[in-house]
Amino acid sequence: MPDMNSHAPLSILRVATYNIHKGVQGLGPARRLEIHNIGHAIEQLDADVVCLQEVRKGHRREEKYFKRWPELPQADFLAPEGYEAIYRTNAVTRHGEHGNALLSRWPVLMHQHEDMSDHRLEQRGLLHAEVLVQDKTVHVIVVHLGLIPASRVRQITQLLAFIEREIPIDAPVLVAGDFNDWGRRVSVMMQGAGLVEWTHSRALTYPSRLPIVQLDHVYVRGLRPTGVMVPHGRIWRQMSDHLPLVAEFQWN
Repeated sequence: MPDMNSHAPLSILRVATYNIHKGVQGLGPARRLEIHNIGHAIEQLDADVVCLQEVRKGHRREEKYFKRWPELPQADFLAPEGYEAIYRTNAVTRHGEHGNALLSRWPVLMHQHEDMSDHRLEQRGLLHAEVLVQDKTVHVIVVHLGLIPASRVRQITQLLAFIEREIPIDAPVLVAGDFNDWGRRVSVMMQGAGLVEWTHSRALTYPSRLPIVQLDHVYVRGLRPTGVMVPHGRIWRQMSDHLPLVAEFQWN
């Protein structure tokens, strides 16, 4: 972990994004609790900032079903020692609620939420946080976009309007999450707004058992992408239907 009092400049900012599928895999009686494995895995990623989607705050039915269901909300349970956990709800369901979370080894100065629901069947939102990385304020936005292509276009339009309204033009910005886009439409819109990502290698994240598409991205403005990786292996395949994506950036 970086020394918060150190004056040595941080050369690389490491950011992970991961859709954790609410910490449970499988359906019906065969479903299994993976939240404990996910906690260990997040520690292994050793990221400065971890952006999570499909994070449960609570779920009364699952709490009764699984004997080892954590007492803490999932964001707090998953935060490695010394990290700050920020969670905001996107969806309220019959038995509980879930949303986006941010885990940061650097201080979080503020955070806010904006509803991005495009229709009544999908509750979506964005989590925006200001993170103080040494003496630099980095704006981090965690998103989980909808399943319908037209909805994603409108949500990206809303996201870009939010950035223009809420974030200074010269401030570093990270937008990370599950974009649910099987094509190029979202990337073209993001790049058109000056938000870019690492493009020199493929980073397939979905489905985790045999990934064929990259649904998970980290776009930036004011930082320079230097690399990206997706961890593979049996343990990663079994924890969620997505694989995590880890991207590294340098300061411009």
